[in-house]
Amino acid sequence: MAIVINKPLPEFEANATGGLKVSNTSHNGKIMILYFYPKDNTPGCTEQACGFRDTFPKFTKGKAVVLGVSTDSVKKHANFRKKYALPFTLLADTEHAVADAYGVWVPKILFGHEYMGITRTTFVIDAKGKIRRVFEDVEIAGHADAVLAAVRDL
Repeated sequence: MAIVINKPLPEFEANATGGLKVSNTSHNGKIMILYFYPKDNTPGCTEQACGFRDTFPKFTKGKAVVLGVSTDSVKKHANFRKKYALPFTLLADTEHAVADAYGVWVPKILFGHEYMGITRTTFVIDAKGKIRRVFEDVEIAGHADAVLAAVRDL
């Protein structure tokens, strides 16, 4: 499925930290930052999560919700959140259904071996549920600030 700017976001539902079940309509009326990352507790993913953590008060001031998504389990997410004091919800997309819906479950190559995995991508969704910005092949350094600037432009 191709993601189209200014179109409604794909439907999804996933288990999340805090015993929650989160869907595409869970945060209607708020700006939603939906960021996909490969794996908890890896250097790049930790740096990215901590960037959102450090910028989080500015997002909430702008009435935005941050949601991180990977294929790790709720239990792994809960440990990751606790270890790095992450103030936002993490979605456990263990069957990669959400990643598939957003087109971020892709073939990857590591050390000559091909496998399927999440490509680091962030979606900014407006309060009406329309995708307004997509950050593909995310560079981690400064990413949270760039996403915050996109939120402020809405």
